Amino acid sequence: MEHTQDAGTPTAQHIFIDKESPAVWRALNGLGLKAREAADEAGISRALTELLNVRISQINGCAYCLNMHVADALKKGETTQRLAVLAAWRDTALFTEQERAALALAESITTLPDAHTREREDAYARQHLNAAEYSAVSWLVITMNAFNRVSITSQHPVRPETKEEPAAQG
Repeated sequence: MEHTQDAGTPTAQHIFIDKESPAVWRALNGLGLKAREAADEAGISRALTELLNVRISQINGCAYCLNMHVADALKKGETTQRLAVLAAWRDTALFTEQERAALALAESITTLPDAHTREREDAYARQHLNAAEYSAVSWLVITMNAFNRVSITSQHPVRPETKEEPAAQG
């Protein structure tokens, strides 16, 4: 198979692994649903879940997931300001302690830094998240990382949004 000439200009057909192996894809979706269920049971808001999905996708560079989860975050009530500064969340006062702990844990699980850094981030997360929240956030992060890897590997395209035609005036 040939390589991509430049970003977004494929020279050969991509293999969408989710379509090629639908049973595996369904299993991953099932894991995602169970992770969301655990988050709901732990009291992790859907808005925070989407915030985590966006941050993980930023780190991994998954354009497809960023496109989807930024839209989902906005629908869940997230603000454009917080989304705009999400990559620099540590440098703002716009996030709650729970959100900061969840973001720190998400970054640590996603990037797998050295042991000292992981221990520090884990201790911070445990200060602000109870066991159920910590576990739920961890599963959300692990699952989102898997979804990112499916989309990146498959090179899922981000299609331009179409502007809706204005309603005809009568």
